[in-house]
Amino acid sequence: MKNLLFVALIFLFPSSLLAQRLRGEEIESLKIAFFTQKLDLSPQEAKIFWPIYNSMQAEQNALRKERMQKMISFRKVDEIDNLTDAQVQGLITSEFDFKQRDLNLDKKYYNKLKSVLPIKIVGKFYRTQEGFKRELLNRFKGGQKQ
Repeated sequence: MKNLLFVALIFLFPSSLLAQRLRGEEIESLKIAFFTQKLDLSPQEAKIFWPIYNSMQAEQNALRKERMQKMISFRKVDEIDNLTDAQVQGLITSEFDFKQRDLNLDKKYYNKLKSVLPIKIVGKFYRTQEGFKRELLNRFKGGQKQ
């Protein structure tokens, strides 16, 4: 019976990874459609916007991945009481560092966007980002899939 369960898990594991990947691809498709509709960019503006946006996403994803890897190394610790004061301080300052780096990326790309696009489009972009987050939360909260 254990062998049967093990074989079933081996076959199900790759399909669950594929489902997660599809969910990520599905979210990315939803995001592109949502941004395209809400920003209503001209073809020329779209040529300027999307490469900058994609570059920003790549840098933010790399930062998030780095942060998650750092957090994983400390998830193995059961309680904060098991850490030294220096380790706790290191965790806190590391989190501040990641937040600052994320803010620096936001400022960097804000400056890039406002230097090549009208400021109203840049403003719409930031509103659209927040709107998309709400849209995703609503979909997952309601269990909707489209």
